[in-house]
Amino acid sequence: MPQGDTIAAIATAIVPQQGSVGIVRVSGGEAMAIARQVFHAPGKQPWDSHRILYGHIRHPKTQAFIDEGLLLLMQAPRSFTREDVVEFHCHGGIMAVQQVLNACLATGARLAEPGEFTLRAFLNGRIDLTQAESVADLVGARSPQAAQTALAGLQGKLAHPIRQLRTTCLDVLAEIEARIDFEDDLPPLDERWVKAQLEQVLAEVNQILATADRGELLRTGLKVAIVGRPNVGKSSLLNAWSQSDRAIVTDLPGTTRDVVESQLVVDGIPVQVLDTAGIREAEDQVEQIGVARSRQAAQSADLILFTLDAQAGWTADDQMIYEQVCRQSAPATEPTIRPLILVLNKIDLVAPAALSKIPIPDTITQVVHTVAAAQQGIGDLEQAILQTVQQEHLQAANLDFAINQRQSAALLHAQAALQQVQETVTQQLPLDFWTIDLRAAIQALGEVTGEEVTESVLDRIFSRFCIGK
Repeated sequence: MPQGDTIAAIATAIVPQQGSVGIVRVSGGEAMAIARQVFHAPGKQPWDSHRILYGHIRHPKTQAFIDEGLLLLMQAPRSFTREDVVEFHCHGGIMAVQQVLNACLATGARLAEPGEFTLRAFLNGRIDLTQAESVADLVGARSPQAAQTALAGLQGKLAHPIRQLRTTCLDVLAEIEARIDFEDDLPPLDERWVKAQLEQVLAEVNQILATADRGELLRTGLKVAIVGRPNVGKSSLLNAWSQSDRAIVTDLPGTTRDVVESQLVVDGIPVQVLDTAGIREAEDQVEQIGVARSRQAAQSADLILFTLDAQAGWTADDQMIYEQVCRQSAPATEPTIRPLILVLNKIDLVAPAALSKIPIPDTITQVVHTVAAAQQGIGDLEQAILQTVQQEHLQAANLDFAINQRQSAALLHAQAALQQVQETVTQQLPLDFWTIDLRAAIQALGEVTGEEVTESVLDRIFSRFCIGK
C-alpha cells in the first residue's frame, strides 16, 4: 500500500433511507488544504485542531452546493493515524456522502484502500499489530463477549505480555552472546538462570496459546444444526429458542423444505442455528433437495442437535439418520461421533417411566428433555451446549483476551523454537547453537506485535478490513 499521500473514504455504513449521518474521513498532509477548498464555514470560526466547524460543503471546481454539515479537525500527531485528519459529517444515505467523497477526490485525495487508515496508525506507531487486528475484531464482533475481547486487545492486554516475553528472551540472548564475545572477561553463564527464564517464557506462551480456540469461537461463532425425522419438533425448537416464528410449524410432516437460519447469542458466544428439513426418503423433488441440503448442513455444523419425538421413541429411521449424519468416518479408522446433543422433544406426551426405556445408544452422553411448543427445556439445552463447547473448544482458555489464527501460528513457532533451545541446553551444545533458536523465538514473538513483520503479511491482514477503517 503506498504511503505519504492523502487518502479519503466513507467511514460509515451506507444504507438507503436508514443512515441519518454519514462521515467522510480524509488523512494525510493535504487534509487541511482539501478541507478548506471543500468546506465553507461562515463567520469567524477558528480552524483549530480538535474543533468542530459548522458550514456548507461545495464542489471545489463548480462550487455547486452539496450539503450542510460539520467539519471535525484533528491535526497531527493528535489523530488516529498521527497525520492531519479531517472528517466531514453530512447527511446519511447514499448521495450526500458519495458527493462529499467525490469532492475530496477532485481536490487531490486518493480513495483509501481497505484498512488503510488503521495501517497508517500502525506504521506511524499509534498502535501495534495486535491492536490493529482488534480494531477489525471490534467492528465485526457478533456478541458482547466478542466485543469485550476485542477491546481487551485494543487496550494492549495481549501486546503487553508478548512484549515482556520478547524482552526476557532478548535479555537471555544478550547474556549468551556476551559470553561468546567476551568469554575471558565475564564470569561463566548461569545455566540454571537460563533454564528458569526459558521455562517461564514457554509456560506463558502455552497459556496464551490456550486462548486460540476461544478466540476462533468468539469471532466465527458456533454453527448448530437441528437434525431429525420430519415432524419431531425441529421448527418448534428453533422458534422457541429464538423466540420468533422463523420456521413454519404444522402437524404435516415435511413442512420445512429448506434450511432456515437464526442468529443467537448463548453466554456471549454467537450461535448460528440451522433448522433443517426432516430427513427421510422423499419422492417429492423439492423435498429431496431440502433433505440433501439438510445433510450438507449437518456435515458442516460444529454441533448437532439430534431431535427425537419422545412419544415415538428411537425408531429405525432415527437409527438411519444417526448412522448417516451424526456419525463421521475417517479413512482406515472406526466411525467417530460428531459433537452431538440428543433432544427428546414432546416429553409432555410420555409418562416419565417410558422416557427411561427409550433405547438411546451408549455413545450419546448429552440428553436434554424439551417441550418445544411450550418453550420448556430451552435453558437446559443452552447449558448442555455450553458444556459441550467447554469440552470441545474452551479448555484452559480463561484469559480476558483471545488470540487469532495468525497470532496463534506465530506463537506456535515461538513455542517450537523455545523447546528446541531447551533441548540444546540439555544436550550441552556450544553457546552458538543456543542463540539460533532463541533468535527464532524472538522473531516469532515480534511477528505477533508487528515488531518483526513483512509487507506481504501487512497486506494480507489489512485487506480484510473495510474501506474507511
